[in-house]
Amino acid sequence: MSKAKFHLHPHHHVGAVDPRIFGGFLEHMGRAVYEGIYDPTSAQADDYGCRTDVLSALDELDFTVMRYPGGNFVSNYHWRDGVGPIHDRPTRRDLAWGTIEPNTFGTNEFLSLCKRTGWSPMFAVNLGTGLPEEAADWVEYTNGELETDIAEQQKVDQSDNVSKVPLWCLGNEMDGPWQMGHMPAADYGIKARQAAHMMKLVDPSIELVVSGTSLPDNSTYLEWDRQALEAVGGLADYLSTHRYLDNYSGDTSQFLCSGVAVDQQIAEIDSVCRYVAGRRRSRRRPFIAFDEWNVWYRTRNRENMWAGGKFPAHLVEEIYDLQDALVCAQFLMSFIRNADVVKIANIAQVVNVIAPVLTSGDKLLRQTIFEALAMFVNRREGNSLRLSYEGPTVDSADFGYVAAVDGAAILSDNNELHVYAVNRSVELPLDLEVDFSGGHLQVVSSEMLHHPTPTAQNTWDNPDAVRRSGVEFSGDGKSLVQLPPNCFVAATFKVT
Repeated sequence: MSKAKFHLHPHHHVGAVDPRIFGGFLEHMGRAVYEGIYDPTSAQADDYGCRTDVLSALDELDFTVMRYPGGNFVSNYHWRDGVGPIHDRPTRRDLAWGTIEPNTFGTNEFLSLCKRTGWSPMFAVNLGTGLPEEAADWVEYTNGELETDIAEQQKVDQSDNVSKVPLWCLGNEMDGPWQMGHMPAADYGIKARQAAHMMKLVDPSIELVVSGTSLPDNSTYLEWDRQALEAVGGLADYLSTHRYLDNYSGDTSQFLCSGVAVDQQIAEIDSVCRYVAGRRRSRRRPFIAFDEWNVWYRTRNRENMWAGGKFPAHLVEEIYDLQDALVCAQFLMSFIRNADVVKIANIAQVVNVIAPVLTSGDKLLRQTIFEALAMFVNRREGNSLRLSYEGPTVDSADFGYVAAVDGAAILSDNNELHVYAVNRSVELPLDLEVDFSGGHLQVVSSEMLHHPTPTAQNTWDNPDAVRRSGVEFSGDGKSLVQLPPNCFVAATFKVT
């Protein structure tokens, strides 16, 4: 059997892993909110109209920050439509996805949900059809402490004491021609800076995310990011970037190597952040918010992305398989490896819409990607370690020779080592050795996600086809595990 090795050293830190990289995204799209998170007619509904089964499943994934309310949706969303008495709220046409928005779930419903779940709210403001003043007023509504009419109205509207919103996105994908209010980078930069200035005057403590390139294939990639960052200047805390990986070709071997594209994108976006900080002669640099990421291709078409007036509509309800889960694991491993620059990340989305959880009536299904995400829970606090790989490679037409085993590692303050590994090979089983310099490793917990067929799915008829299981490590001090093809392993060791 072929062998591979991870070489790790306790002092070779990349940086502290920001817990916000384990974030989610809830957009008013398809059945993410209505019939997803919020469904007062369901037998599973709680006193707030939210589905307890969905919230229980999402609690297993322990999301830290939750982005809201969009997405493309936000570029024609006016937050005042979603506050005040529900019976007085207007029903609007949603131009992003071709449906309607009843506004029965809005700002205070979401903030109340965040309080109950422990999610830290992350709002995106409308810089498409909206104005900077509207964005500043929203900050006043959620965070304001002066006795203004807007802040006082929030006190009247809310049903319980909700927390402030610490993190705000200055629009969404404004570089994309599909976006309502799409504009050149120079124009966006002016509008974003105006909004940022006003928003931080209302609450100087908030952090702001500049809308960066939505697709690396866009002709303005990196140049848009540079212009937008330079325009917003010192008011920018983060620069957003998005990525959806796909397997349109049906080539599993190629698909399992595509995780390297995430590392490349991070390096390129980081270079822009450093360049702009250098041009400004500033020691304060913006970091990366990878605030949309996932695998998406089966339903990425007009038929599945346009509701045609239906509400709620079944939009982009991807059914995931094992290979999708292995690529999702590689996204998170990349964020861990780049902990010094990636501070926020949000899987898009959390329920029904390209999500780890699906609902059908009062039933719920945990998808394969749910299993992969769950393997990071309780294994994500500490410092990311630089990982040196020794072993075989996989030849990929698009990415060249790629390490057969993708990996990441975190060393916690209490001397626990968390290690993640994906065997990218579709044919080659491997013996993986974890070599931790200067310490002996004792297994605390370990699990594997695997199926002999990489296209295996969890379905309504067979919901447990792809599930995590235990896996054994061997070796004295240096841990060894057998990796079958198409698998993801996560383990925690005590370092002695």
